[in-house]
Amino acid sequence: MKKVLFYIGLLLFTLVDANAQKSSKINVEYSDFADRNQDEIPDALLLRGNVRIRHEGVVFTCKKAYFFEKENYIKAFGEVQMVQGDTLFLNSKYAEYNGEVKKAYATGNVVMRSPESTLVTDTINFDRNTQEAYYNSFGTITNKDNTLKSKSGKYYANEKKFKFLTAVTITNPKYTIKSNHLDYYTNSGHSYLFGPSTITSKENFIYTEKGFYDTKKNLATLLRKSYIKYKDRRIEGDSLFYDRNREYASATNNVKITDSINKGIIKGHYAEIFRNLKTEKDSMMITKRAVAITLVENDSMYVHGKKMLITGKTGERIVRAFNNVRFYKTDMSGKCDSIHSDQKVGLTKLIGKPILWNFDNQMTGDIMHLIGNNKTEKLDSLKVLNNAFIISKDTIGTGFNQVKGINLYGKFKDNKLSEVDIVKNTEVIYYMRNDQQELIGINKSVGSKINLILDKNTIETITVYNNPDGDIYPEKDLPENARKLRGFIWRGEERIQSKDDIFPPEENELDAKIQAASKTNSEKENVPMEPSQETLNYDKPKPAVTSKTKKK
Repeated sequence: MKKVLFYIGLLLFTLVDANAQKSSKINVEYSDFADRNQDEIPDALLLRGNVRIRHEGVVFTCKKAYFFEKENYIKAFGEVQMVQGDTLFLNSKYAEYNGEVKKAYATGNVVMRSPESTLVTDTINFDRNTQEAYYNSFGTITNKDNTLKSKSGKYYANEKKFKFLTAVTITNPKYTIKSNHLDYYTNSGHSYLFGPSTITSKENFIYTEKGFYDTKKNLATLLRKSYIKYKDRRIEGDSLFYDRNREYASATNNVKITDSINKGIIKGHYAEIFRNLKTEKDSMMITKRAVAITLVENDSMYVHGKKMLITGKTGERIVRAFNNVRFYKTDMSGKCDSIHSDQKVGLTKLIGKPILWNFDNQMTGDIMHLIGNNKTEKLDSLKVLNNAFIISKDTIGTGFNQVKGINLYGKFKDNKLSEVDIVKNTEVIYYMRNDQQELIGINKSVGSKINLILDKNTIETITVYNNPDGDIYPEKDLPENARKLRGFIWRGEERIQSKDDIFPPEENELDAKIQAASKTNSEKENVPMEPSQETLNYDKPKPAVTSKTKKK
């Protein structure tokens, strides 16, 4: 008995639901002429002149219509217009409408207008139940800011959204967007891109495979295989943000900035870039395992600092690196607190406890300057100011060759230190060997100037000038405590041996975490971005702010 009652209840529910879904009859409000002709149009009412038809909130007007009353169906001809409230206007040469299923079909110079945009195409289908329209006959959509062209598309009236799953182009006075998968919201101008997509402008070229672009505010968020390319540089990262109005960009995780003119690469896990299009002066900040890589002949110089700043126009850039700066090149490496490098004058300052290793020579001093030749793009000279000290291990024994003085001036040849002058209060300890590498003696001298000639990265000759005072001692005659000059500190264990040594342990740990997270994200299924709350609530009224709300 209970089962019988259940089935009766289910049947009644179905009947009630079916009646609720049932559409009302189409209402003919006016026509100049009305006629029936069973031979020409069986079972149809022929309407001519100023035809006006209404059905559940939609008004149709046209020059001529066939109304099939039994089917609740109309065919409209000539200057057809369908009006749905004040939100949608559909004009065409010909249209059909089924009142039972509330679906419309229009063809011939179709124009669909909403308060935000206008679509022009040849044929369109519109489902009033879902408020969705679609076309597959090439279409052009225009609004105040943009023009969209596509082979096919779908319009969601309630969301005010166009969806394109074939080639689509958005043209704006400032840029052009191209994609094969794009959601465009007509009220907000928000565009969601998926798959290979490009944004081209006079200033730059943007590529992404998953991103968002606000065509009104000119803001972009790019999430997959994305980059921004200027005429002189390319910016990459796992996530990019771009503000076209301010010419500002930021990049997060696996950031790579390539400078095509200066042959340099900057890497890190967070960067901000400003560009001034009028003055062509740029500024860039990069941190989180930051490294600047510069090509020097067939070698590369790697410079790391916890924070790096690069400012100025092309050819006149200033590079600054802060906090525990380390650098490495095959024949040179070093450390200091900070670096200031001026590209225009070719001057690089190593500031704060600098130490430099050139092959096996350790150099220290209060301040170091490296001077480059902008024409040859090679190192030209070196200055070590105050407390200059050079130390190198003896080639065979356990002793150390040492030279110290107030200032040091060095000359480079083919990016290798070839000659050094140490001036004021100079002292030297040098292990002298013959061609068979046998120790002749230990030269310990003082003078006002010492000149070193280096060959194949070792000291070839030492010359002491201006009343030198000293002697060459047999090894047995010079005690161990006399074989080191005052201020001697050998720091060979600190020497940076490779480009990987420039990073401190904590930044390597950060890098490992970011790489693991990036790998996990890359292995996830790639799906389109979900629309933001700003997109979904763009036209919705904001809640009123009351005095109680303010107090909270």
